[in-house]
Amino acid sequence: MGLFDFASNLGRKLFGKDDDPAAKIQKHIEEDNPGIEDLKVAFEDGVVKIEGKADDPAALEKAVLMAGNVKGVEKVVAEVEAPPIEETTEYYVIEKGDTLWAIASKYYGSGAKYTLIVDANKEVIKNADKIFPGQKIRIPKLED
Repeated sequence: MGLFDFASNLGRKLFGKDDDPAAKIQKHIEEDNPGIEDLKVAFEDGVVKIEGKADDPAALEKAVLMAGNVKGVEKVVAEVEAPPIEETTEYYVIEKGDTLWAIASKYYGSGAKYTLIVDANKEVIKNADKIFPGQKIRIPKLED
């Protein structure tokens, strides 16, 4: 899948200086496992490396976003066996003042469709009212 960049000074605080960041991030992904088998996580100098096997590209995308939206993570390298990600997958980095309603209006023409974004990012967005600048999310395409 390659390399993804994230804002390391933002995100969910999972670990402190005495914790094992890799273990904490792995546990975080496993709690809401999006579909990664044989998951292995490594962490060094702000870079998370994810290994494993995914049955579909969405599972891989979600695992990458779960790891990347952790405070202290600036890059995620995914070496996961998975079917190819569709070229049409879009990502959005939340900016100050954004709401899911406004993001849905921009992408779908209707703010009421914000639930599509929440559903596609349920591992990353635990509360639709609590998104933060720098958080990276998936924007699912609408079915024709």
